[in-house]
Amino acid sequence: MLRHVFLTGPPGVGKTTLVQKVCDELVSSGHSVEGFYTEEVREGGRRVGFDVVTASGERGRLSRISDIAGESHGRRQYTVGQYVVDLPSFERLALPLLKKVALEDGTGKKVFVLDEIGKMELFSQPFIKAVRQTLDCSSCTVLGTIPIPKGKPLGLVEEVRIRSDVKVFTVTRENRNTILQDILSALRECLK
Repeated sequence: MLRHVFLTGPPGVGKTTLVQKVCDELVSSGHSVEGFYTEEVREGGRRVGFDVVTASGERGRLSRISDIAGESHGRRQYTVGQYVVDLPSFERLALPLLKKVALEDGTGKKVFVLDEIGKMELFSQPFIKAVRQTLDCSSCTVLGTIPIPKGKPLGLVEEVRIRSDVKVFTVTRENRNTILQDILSALRECLK
């Protein structure tokens, strides 16, 4: 039985934009949406990092390029390419949302946005555990994004990709403007 919908595709193809459009459609049709998405942070026209933004508009730092990331204060630094991941900030925002939805009783199914499960987020072991619990919980349907397979497989990403209750849509430049209704149909099937 289909319970969750994930989008995959190359970086910059429009996965997060599609997630936001899907959420707008769901909210306008009366569905409850919680969770978070990842947003680029730009300064002077150049990308300097990423923030996590909750469905309610709360914002926290996910990463910054290493020359503006600030002090590590003796903590281990996690990096992906030129970005230093701010694990405490990410966990402070994302973990309570995941734990809350995993504890709910299942009355009134809601959509939980999980954008994204990627290299930066996977430095957090509590995040990995909370995602697994959320995917197994009966009170929500997850709308998420995962990276396309490239290089060394990411454990949790591959777990999500092969789950029998997950439908994965591949977003391309060619289909990103026409795939919205297919995603919405799959989610509505999950919410029945």
